Amino acid sequence: MTEIEKVGEFGSADWCEACGKAGAKMLQDANLPFETTWGFSETYLYPPERMLAEGRKLSAFHFMIKDGVCSGGDGAPEECLSLDGFHVSPVWGSICNQSRAIYDAEGQKQRGADEKVMYQDIMNYLGRKDIWGEKGGSAKSMSWPPVIVAAVTVGQGFHNIAASMQAPSPEYDGLPVTEMLVPVFSQMTEAQKISFLDLLAIDR
Repeated sequence: MTEIEKVGEFGSADWCEACGKAGAKMLQDANLPFETTWGFSETYLYPPERMLAEGRKLSAFHFMIKDGVCSGGDGAPEECLSLDGFHVSPVWGSICNQSRAIYDAEGQKQRGADEKVMYQDIMNYLGRKDIWGEKGGSAKSMSWPPVIVAAVTVGQGFHNIAASMQAPSPEYDGLPVTEMLVPVFSQMTEAQKISFLDLLAIDR
């Protein structure tokens, strides 16, 4: 795999800008039909304060194609959000670490399985199924037309490019994790569990 320079932490301005540009380039390189209209955005909830330094209002990135023009970068502009596509708002701490993992389709399935275990362990610890109440993440749209899938899975694929550009975040130092870098809640110390729940903005 081609060496890609790490540009910043998950959700940071530098990383989001680089991810948005990389996604836009993949759409551009695919030579999609002029009429193709599609947008991608991820807006991270409850990011560490350092992600919103210097007046930055959102920890988010986007890329899109509209009227034959491919664009992308930091933030989640309404022009992109208004397009059919993939628009999600996950909790920063719930996906940050594992987003650094490099994987193929099987690895993606394993990450999902590991995350399912993580959430179940949190539910068991809290004694409730609704761990966030109305404070959790959301998915506005999850549309992946075949031509878009083909465009963003060329070569290493968009996920692995974004993962390769991501630097580690200190919140996960010393935490037990799976091969896919998903935190293992059941193996954390009590202090780690409390800190992790705070990171995820989960009320105890």
